[in-house]
Amino acid sequence: MQPLDWFVLVGTLALIVGYGVYKTRLRVAGELLSGSKHVSLWTIGLGIMATQASAITFLSTPGQAYAEDMGFIQFYFGLPLAVILVSAFFVPAYRKMSAITAYQFLEQRFDRKTRLFTAALFLVSRGLAAGITIFAPAIVLSAALGLSLNLMVIVIGLIVVLYTVSGGSAAVAVTQKWQMLTILGGMGIAAYLLVDKIPVSMPEAYDIAGQMGKLHIINTSMEMGTRYTLWSGLAGGLFLSLSYLGTDQSQVQRYLGAENLSTSRFGLLFNGVFKVPMQFGILCVGVLLFVFYQFTQPPIFFNESEVKRAPIEVQAELSELEKFHANSFAAKREALLIGDWAAVDAHKETLTQIRESYIATLEAHVPNFQRKDTDYVFITFVLNFLPKGLVGLLLAVIISAAMSSTAGEVSALATTTYVDYYTVFKGESQRPKRTIRLLTFMWGLAAIGVALAAPLFENLIQLVNVLGSLFYGTILGIFLVALFIKSVGGKSILMAGILGQLVVFFCHYLNTMGIISLGYLWYNVIGSVTVVATALAFHFWFRRGTVYG
Repeated sequence: MQPLDWFVLVGTLALIVGYGVYKTRLRVAGELLSGSKHVSLWTIGLGIMATQASAITFLSTPGQAYAEDMGFIQFYFGLPLAVILVSAFFVPAYRKMSAITAYQFLEQRFDRKTRLFTAALFLVSRGLAAGITIFAPAIVLSAALGLSLNLMVIVIGLIVVLYTVSGGSAAVAVTQKWQMLTILGGMGIAAYLLVDKIPVSMPEAYDIAGQMGKLHIINTSMEMGTRYTLWSGLAGGLFLSLSYLGTDQSQVQRYLGAENLSTSRFGLLFNGVFKVPMQFGILCVGVLLFVFYQFTQPPIFFNESEVKRAPIEVQAELSELEKFHANSFAAKREALLIGDWAAVDAHKETLTQIRESYIATLEAHVPNFQRKDTDYVFITFVLNFLPKGLVGLLLAVIISAAMSSTAGEVSALATTTYVDYYTVFKGESQRPKRTIRLLTFMWGLAAIGVALAAPLFENLIQLVNVLGSLFYGTILGIFLVALFIKSVGGKSILMAGILGQLVVFFCHYLNTMGIISLGYLWYNVIGSVTVVATALAFHFWFRRGTVYG
């Protein structure tokens, strides 16, 4: 990177962090937990979106569209309905009892054991996810900038810890608005530059993308193992979104920080209206990247740091493959310009074979080789084709996204630990601000620890969503019973929750072993339905035996 890029990168991050620290330097303990009640409608709405839009969104999503198609958008098809249901049922229940966390509601409705069990599921799932949201940008930025992975993890983690510890939930709320605006502005610039650099008109560009299978959006397959379909998006996506927006403290904390019910609902509805178009726009950036790399030769393998690890004795073989790739790419480009699709398809097949040979060579000679490179597609374009200054801005966008989502998660983890465990077992702290900040610091270090130990997954955004789906179904099932089945008591729901979680874990084990084929979004449906059904079964069983449940 050039000095100007470093200046823009460091300056942007310093402004965001400094603003958050300054604006929240005198906060009281209550605002560290739930944020200031005097925030605007737009701050709540953008804050909810920013907590969801991690760096993984902006690194992995374009790579998915580049490598596959736009089918990932189906993941969000259940979101708008989920927003309406959460606004109608979940938010009023929480605000009625002036809850700080969602899990306080469960003790009022059932008992303390259910509250502690459900809070524990959240702490485990969100604690792991917080580490991944640090690890994701760190591994890509370290490879792109040539810096140590562990160093990048620690730097990003400590930046997050600094302003989250200083201002708690309030700091997260006031900075997320500006982080989100920076993120959207940066992605808009990237899209504009891609359009400018593609040597054909936009109708022609999207015709090329369509001819090459990149504009597939809807998949109506009934195969349960297909990852993204219309049905998994509507059903599994609905259950996942309901649990995430209605029961995940990192989201609940954002809208409970609003002054009144209408503001909370506005924040959620804002997210329901703009989230899907935002994700669609990011996928469109991935499609534009694909078209751009049909006219500008891409690397055979986008993760250059893995290529550099190849031993000297195989470099000649790799260089020979790179020459074949360059010749075949030039021929495909010429065929594309004259519209000879038969020749394009033939050269495309040749390029695929060359890439597979290249990867196989690396895999055979590089220890612990990571063959998935889709998370590096967007960052490669940023580093190689953006003007000076804009490289720094786009890197600031990626790190800002990591900061906004991780800070929201760490703040929520600290809040839940303090409200649902510390005050339950030890009572209110004599020095609450110090205790909350200490818990925030400890969860920040824990997230850094998870990031330092995290393995690279097939696709980072999928890893985060799989982690959520493993736990969200059970949590949602507990809340659905709490809200809609008033006759079921604490003993029945606790046993149902434990059983539901075990069922999801067992399904995931069978899935990973190849015994069954199941898209991970269905875990949310399985967990929720299992909890609701078994809670009713236990309730009627105990009632027959005259035991309240």
